[in-house]
Amino acid sequence: MYIFNRNKLSKISSVFIGITMAASVMVNSVMAADYPTAKVNTTKLNVTDTTVKVGILHSATGTMAISETGSIQAEKLAIAQINAMGGILGRKIEVIQEDGASDWPTFAEKARKLLVKDRVAAIMGCWTSASRKAVLPVVEKENGLLYYPTFYEGLEQSKNVIYTGQEATQQILAGIDWIAKEKGAKTFYLIGSDYIWPRTSMKIARKHIENVLKGKVVGEEYVALGDTQFGSVINKIRLKKPDVIYAAVVGGSNVAWFKQLKAAGINSKTQTMLTISVTEDEVLGIGGENLEGFYSAMKYFQSLDNANNKAFIAEFKKMWGPKSVVGDVTQAAYLGPWLWKAAVEKAGSFDVDKVVAASPGIEFKAAPERYVKIHNNHHLWSKLRVGKWRSDGQADVVYESALIEPNPFPKGYQ
Repeated sequence: MYIFNRNKLSKISSVFIGITMAASVMVNSVMAADYPTAKVNTTKLNVTDTTVKVGILHSATGTMAISETGSIQAEKLAIAQINAMGGILGRKIEVIQEDGASDWPTFAEKARKLLVKDRVAAIMGCWTSASRKAVLPVVEKENGLLYYPTFYEGLEQSKNVIYTGQEATQQILAGIDWIAKEKGAKTFYLIGSDYIWPRTSMKIARKHIENVLKGKVVGEEYVALGDTQFGSVINKIRLKKPDVIYAAVVGGSNVAWFKQLKAAGINSKTQTMLTISVTEDEVLGIGGENLEGFYSAMKYFQSLDNANNKAFIAEFKKMWGPKSVVGDVTQAAYLGPWLWKAAVEKAGSFDVDKVVAASPGIEFKAAPERYVKIHNNHHLWSKLRVGKWRSDGQADVVYESALIEPNPFPKGYQ
């Protein structure tokens, strides 16, 4: 079993305090000469004696930029730290960044460019399930490797993808169980943006509410991605008076959603809400005062009190500014380069098939969320945490589960 553990904190450069990692089967002073290019790159990837190319593919523009900018920043931070330690197999990582522009066909086009033209050894990318679904056939056809950071609906498993966010059993089911027990909730109003992730997530949520909890879904609505008009939905919620609003509104729509709720007098004093799509990144745009007291179900919050997270936050802010924030997907994106480094070094090769074979069982004890482990199904063991939002844009963690084994194909929810 391959384990990353943080032994100490040391200053690597004036930009950040590098996290010094020690691997149980490796030493950090690996030289490229110890791993000749002809042996570590047999599939014509963009690997030289001194460098290895990777792709970053997220929306830097469009409605999803509010959510995906943090992922770009986290991946670049991790890569800078890895390079400061000497890189991977003695090679520095060079980034080729592409903009998916919040457009699913563009994601597919850019993924093809990264794999076919640029021949990157791995891609860190995507956010929405729609973008992942567009990229997936490209990655599988070209035998690429994608590290996907977003919590998602599950019901997928690919040899060519490592899922560093949570799937439905870890977030949706566990979160609904908590809110039902904590608030004695029996009735739910479901609302999401109109694309695959919210619709599939709500299908899973409805089955769990009705078949397992014996509750009732009193309303279910979807709004177009980027839509900012919520008056009709808010009026329906007022009429139905659900115990819980269960929300999966994404991107720029979240700003309008929460501001219009507050303007309509719907707040945490009058209504319980659990969202699975709001992290600190979104709150930066929404404004903490507009969702104070509402809950999010995630595996990570910036306020987590552990040494790994404190070091990570300090480094992130040094690189990206004191006003920057870190949300669930941002942290999960940060894991991608580290897990790839671990797998490459365990495999002793950049070849995708060898890296994939080496990935199951890798543990990362220096994760800001504290601990993750890659399962055979390419998802991560992780915990569910529920955060209660404060007016300052941070969340108090009011619940933390034990480690949950990932199960992307739960029986009865497909």
